[in-house]
Parts: sequence; C-alpha cells; structure tokens
Amino acid sequence: MTKEEVLQIFKDSGALLEGHFKLSSGLHSSKYLQCAKVLQHPALSEKLCKELAQKLKDIKIDVVIGPAMGGVIIAYELARQLGVRGIFTERVDGQVMLRRGFALEKGERCLIAEDVVTTGKSTKEVIEVINAGGAKVVACASLIDRSNGNVDFGVPLATMAAVEVETYDETACPMCKKGEPLVKPGSRVFK
Repeated sequence: MTKEEVLQIFKDSGALLEGHFKLSSGLHSSKYLQCAKVLQHPALSEKLCKELAQKLKDIKIDVVIGPAMGGVIIAYELARQLGVRGIFTERVDGQVMLRRGFALEKGERCLIAEDVVTTGKSTKEVIEVINAGGAKVVACASLIDRSNGNVDFGVPLATMAAVEVETYDETACPMCKKGEPLVKPGSRVFK
C-alpha cells in the first residue's frame, strides 16, 4: 500500500481535517488526522494493520501495547494480525500505567502501537512503563508518522505513511495570531 493509498483512505473517511488544532503534544497545526474516523470501520482497521504487521514480520514480538486512546484499536488489531497478546496503557492523574489486570513479564518483547506519532511523547511514556515492568521494547508502529523524522525511539519505527504537516508552538502559531478558534481533538486533556 502506497502513502497515497493510505492518505486516500483518510480522505475518504473524512479523517483528514483542516482548521486550527491543538495536538496532544501541545503544538498547534492547520491539519489534523483523526484516525478514529478511519478506525471506526473494522475492515479499514484490518486492512491498514495487516499491511503494518507485514512490515514487522521479521521481529519477534510477544505483546503489542498501545497508549489509550489512540493506540487501543491499533494495538488490538496488530496483536490479532501477529497472533500475540494486545494490551494498552491508561493515563491516571497524569501518570501513564497499566491497569485492568494487565501486566508485563520480565523479558517480554513489546511492540508499541500508535495511531499518529508527532513528538513521540505518548510512545516514550509507554516505553517507561515497559522498562519499569522488566520487559523490552523491540519496535514501534504507527499508522501515520508526523514527526518529520525528528523522533528516535532506539528501535525500528514502522509506519504506513509519513505526513509532513507544519506544527507551531502556541506563541508562534499563525492561526492564533489571526484569532481562529482552536479545536482540541486529541485524547489528552488540556488545562
């Protein structure tokens, strides 16, 4: 599947939004990829994750772990495609952790699954949880890479498409300067 085919799926699903957005990273952008609009269709989730799983076929993986909310469906579907267990982390009082009886065993080989990587903050928080549990991160995966090559997790990062979209600090945001309304579509709560 080409980058163009992946982006066409996002466009056809109404998942490529334009406006003034505050990303989970805290940065502002004029474009937003709302993966949930794509992932609400199980056939599309399966199609994208099947392709993504193929990129990971040579890496031994014991468990796929995704951050809630964006990584939950992707972690589940990648785990299904890879024939391994799939779990997710949650944020409680600002702290990322495993809940609901999920646990990692010492030495388990983990794949971190995300919807979109921009700054890598959520993935890095999951890496901390995995390391604290005595498991090992062997790869990361994301449907969309918005990082412009600026993140390095120390392991391979498999993605379906790299998308270059300008992001701005709030103080340098041209949409803020124009007074355009700000939308916060991500999963992280802002103050």
